[in-house]
Amino acid sequence: MPKLSNLELIALADSFPYPTTSVYKSRLYQFTSHDLKATLGYILPSVVDNLRDLKQSFVVSDAEQRVSIAPEFDTVEKRSKMMNDLALKWRIEKKFKVLEGWRSELYPIYYPSSELYFTFERSACPIFGFVTYGVHMTAYIPASDTRPLRIWVPRRSPTKSTYPSMLDNTVAGGIGYPYGVFDTLIKECGEEAGYDSELIKENAKCVGNVSYYYIRTSSAGGESGFLQPEVQYCYDLEVTEDTPAPKPVDGEAEDFYLWTVEKVKDELAAGNYKPNTALVTIDFLVRHGVITPENEPNYLEITSRMHRNLEHPLR
Repeated sequence: MPKLSNLELIALADSFPYPTTSVYKSRLYQFTSHDLKATLGYILPSVVDNLRDLKQSFVVSDAEQRVSIAPEFDTVEKRSKMMNDLALKWRIEKKFKVLEGWRSELYPIYYPSSELYFTFERSACPIFGFVTYGVHMTAYIPASDTRPLRIWVPRRSPTKSTYPSMLDNTVAGGIGYPYGVFDTLIKECGEEAGYDSELIKENAKCVGNVSYYYIRTSSAGGESGFLQPEVQYCYDLEVTEDTPAPKPVDGEAEDFYLWTVEKVKDELAAGNYKPNTALVTIDFLVRHGVITPENEPNYLEITSRMHRNLEHPLR
């Protein structure tokens, strides 16, 4: 199998077309707020077909390729109940395969100016193309006079419904409602890697974020074609040889490996990383001077596409 370039790896995660190549957009419907002031996501015609008869909840305009929440749902609570009741109904009816990964975890959906619009079941968010948020952390041992920089890399459990047995970031998890970013990081570090909360509080450093617009494939679990714009808050954790190694706790990871940068680059090029975690890993390599304008001909496009300006309301 040919090796994947860094740009090809970025394109696996940031796969939604840009405005200059927006033929794909022409067949999508906008899913909007009740007042039409915000496009919350893009949805497929196959989803719209399941909303047409729900006239008490949605207004469908084929002429404008738009679906809006009915104005009667004028509070966060009303919108949340209506949307989650629908998702649960679809799950019971086995309407969409993606709902087989039901999480019983709510994600926040925002209106402009970071205002909460409603909360929604995590597994159903791709059906409507809502922006979702996560936190990813890379634990590493810096280079020394005798050893190169090394990164702790987990392998996902083979029983996971999404990207089984693929490589991941040291710790990664979605930000459910009402958790904050750092609260989520501490929780995920304990659950996924057995890291002590004090270690994270004292040593984890926020190093920015990445954003991208993913078109889901079957590897993500469920149907292909659903849209998934995402923002990941990124943290680095510098550790030493004496820091306790991460270990599988909740079954999300099968094992952890301490790999050199060269080994990580080889695994990236072989396509063994989960798409969005490949992107986060490339961001890490850029920030640590491993990938530079001198050794990466597509440096500018890569760094730009890891920080996509999403067109939907953000937190």
